[in-house]
Amino acid sequence: MIDSGAPETSKAQRAYTWLAGKIADGSYPPGYRLVLAALANELEISVAPVREAIRMLEAEGLVRYAKNVGAQVAMPDPAEYVDVMQTLGALEGIATGLALPLITDDDLDHARELNAALQRTLDDFDPPEFTRLNLQFHEALFHRCPNRHLLDLIRRTRTRLAGLRDSTFSFVPGRARRSVAEHEKLITAISAARDDPKGSSAAVEAAVREHRDATLRAFLDHSNGKAAR
Repeated sequence: MIDSGAPETSKAQRAYTWLAGKIADGSYPPGYRLVLAALANELEISVAPVREAIRMLEAEGLVRYAKNVGAQVAMPDPAEYVDVMQTLGALEGIATGLALPLITDDDLDHARELNAALQRTLDDFDPPEFTRLNLQFHEALFHRCPNRHLLDLIRRTRTRLAGLRDSTFSFVPGRARRSVAEHEKLITAISAARDDPKGSSAAVEAAVREHRDATLRAFLDHSNGKAAR
């Protein structure tokens, strides 16, 4: 829990990070009520820094205030999905390209293990679990990016997708299975570029962006198909 002796601003920032993580991993899904007293009790701090953390999340569009309800995790806006996925593809592509010279054999082995775990979820499909492993897979490829600001932007952008990604893998038939196959190609491309003295980070960046774009296209194709029926 948060150190009760820390300054109020530090407590608010740590409460913000904790709450943002809960929203991002689906522990606090869209519509979840954020009760100040309960959160403060769980974090073992006063209500004031929790209130400030919620205001920060509200400024980012992650929390909404509803009449007679109070603060709650914002419901996802499907229209925003397009903009956020395009942004995430660009950011993760750049981060993976920058990480390329620093990626180790252990990183690639870990990515393969995660993709094998993703493969195992397909027979008895669990969208939240698939999403959790999918996030870990991509992070295994870009976490060595030396640009800390870029990594923070990725985290914030991912948080904005909370709740939307689960539904994408749920209602777009076959997308999860295709995503696992594309992961194998990504690992191969990154491994080849890393081991080639002339390996291009631009090619890796493009491969990551194409993977994200494929998910976005599947979402749009399915949505347009539903609208046409």
